[in-house]
Formats: sequence, C-alpha cells, structure tokens
Amino acid sequence: MKKMAVDKPISKMVIGEEKLPMKVDGESILLVKLEPARLCFGQVVEGTLAVRSTYERGQDGTIVYEEGRDFTADYAKGTISRVEGSRIPDFSTNILYGQKQFDHAKFPGYGNHAFFVYVDYNTEAGRPLCVETDQSALLPKSAAKLKAGGPFKIVACGDSITAGGDASALHLRYPHRYAKHLAERFPDAVIEVEYGATGGDTTVQGLARLEDTVLTREPDLVLVAFGMNDHCVDSVPLDRFEENLIAIVTRIRERTGAEVILLSAFPPNPDWKFGTHRMHLYAEATLRAAEKIQCAYADVYSVWNTVLERKDLPSLLGNNINHPNDFGHWLYFLALKNVGF
Repeated sequence: MKKMAVDKPISKMVIGEEKLPMKVDGESILLVKLEPARLCFGQVVEGTLAVRSTYERGQDGTIVYEEGRDFTADYAKGTISRVEGSRIPDFSTNILYGQKQFDHAKFPGYGNHAFFVYVDYNTEAGRPLCVETDQSALLPKSAAKLKAGGPFKIVACGDSITAGGDASALHLRYPHRYAKHLAERFPDAVIEVEYGATGGDTTVQGLARLEDTVLTREPDLVLVAFGMNDHCVDSVPLDRFEENLIAIVTRIRERTGAEVILLSAFPPNPDWKFGTHRMHLYAEATLRAAEKIQCAYADVYSVWNTVLERKDLPSLLGNNINHPNDFGHWLYFLALKNVGF
C-alpha cells in the first residue's frame, strides 16, 4: 500500500502503466452510428465479451445484444461498434448530441439512460484505476469501531450526486456500495447509511444545513462530497469553497467526534453552459483542505480522469450533464475503497 502523496498536485497522483489481467463488469458505453466506442482497456479477451441494455444482469426487460446482429468488436483495440439494423440505440439521436454551450432546461427529456450499453469482459491489458493510499492515521476511530463490531453509522453529506442522482437503485449509490464493502471487510460491524445530501447544494448550503444533515444524526463516519455546484458559473469562489470544506469538517469533528472523508468531484459535460470547467482547481482545493486539517481524502477526480483517457465523458453521465450513471457511482466507490485504513 502506498503512502498518500499529499506533497504532490492532483495531476501527479497517477497510476502506473503495468498491464494486468482484469475482469470488468457493467462498463457503460454509448454508440454513435457505426463508429467504434472505446472501452476502458485497450484489449478484450475473446470469448469473454457480454453486452446488454441494463447495468445489472437479469433485470426485467434486459436485452442481451448479439455480436454480428447488433455490434462488432475489435478485440485487439478494445472497441465496440453498432452495425446496420442494430437493436442498440444510436446516441447521435440523443436530444443533446452535438449541442454546444447548452442550457439543459431548454431540452425536455434530456438524459442518457435509454442509450447506454453495459459491457462485461476480461482483459490482459488492465491496470488499477486508482492508487490505494495509506490513510490509517486519519481514520483510527473508524477502524477500531469497525473491528470491534456492532453499530456503525455512515452519513453521506453533499449534493445531488451523493443523494444518489441517476443511480438506478439504492444499493448502486456510492455510499451504499462503500457500506457493503466495509461490511465485507468487517463482518461483525452492523453498518447503517443515512443521507444528508440535497440536490443543487454548494458548500454554502451544506454548511447552513449541517445541523440537520449531519450533526444531529450521531455519525461515526461522514462522507463529505461537494464541488459540482460550487464550480458553476457565478457560484462559490475557490478560496471560499476551501474555507467552507474546512468549516464543515471542523464542525462535524467538534460536535460529533466522527471522522470524515472528503471526496473530490469529476468534471461535468464540457458543453454544459453553466459549468466553469475548472473542476481540477476544485479538486485541488479539496485536497488542500484535507491536508490542512489532516482529513482523509478520496481522489474521485483522478479516477475519472484515468478512465477518460480512453472513454468519452457522456458514457459515464446518467443525465448527460453532471450526474454519474451506475458505472460512474462505481468509480466513486472505487476512490473510497482505496482510502486505506
């Protein structure tokens, strides 16, 4: 396990280039006309590819797509393409496809869920999407209480992403995925998740709501995830954003004794007119806040950027703006999972 590289900027917290055998489940892609769409990894093992219309296998109404009838695959390059007459939706017919500087309110019915394809495959060209960081010194109470067993409450504080926006089921939201992971690691713990997140909130509203969303709930561990709304046009300046995060964590610690993990956010659709598209600066501010107050940090931003080296951003966005789909919530979970303690 590697130590947290707190003395380096976000852009330096990257993954090695070693190639590893991996199994990938439910990776989301969008297919345009007959153009190839790239999977996360540049190679697929033949005989392992499965393509369907739902994130989870066996859901009612799931369509299992057939190679040749619906798509072709380039196994060496790790790409999939629609074919003529395919049952796979053509993303070029999406209402926001090709729109620049769009105001989503002017496009009723926007969203990507009807266009996603979900792919399972094995690859020999995999690599970790996230570096595991040793943050045990920042989460000693959580580790001790989980190991001891018994009740353990997680409160998820943030905006619509943390509230579960565009996840298709409760158990697929990233806080619930994380709780499941902890329950597997610590089988004697009885883990509960509560949501103290409100759609549209910045750190300003998050701080104002903190009494109801977190402080009165007796948490053991709080996940604090802001930035998507703070970084919007005419929203919260960087310096105030950082100050607000520090204030939120400080109040949680002083009032509840709970430990906190700060999460950065990912970049929204670059064609969305309300984003300043400076999310890297807000991710860096989140890391700075964590460093200043010695708080655990989950690097969501870097995980997404690693995935986006091959994939297009809409393939991860449920609303085609700023909400992760089920696979995107898994990326959030992955960042949390790699906060080692």
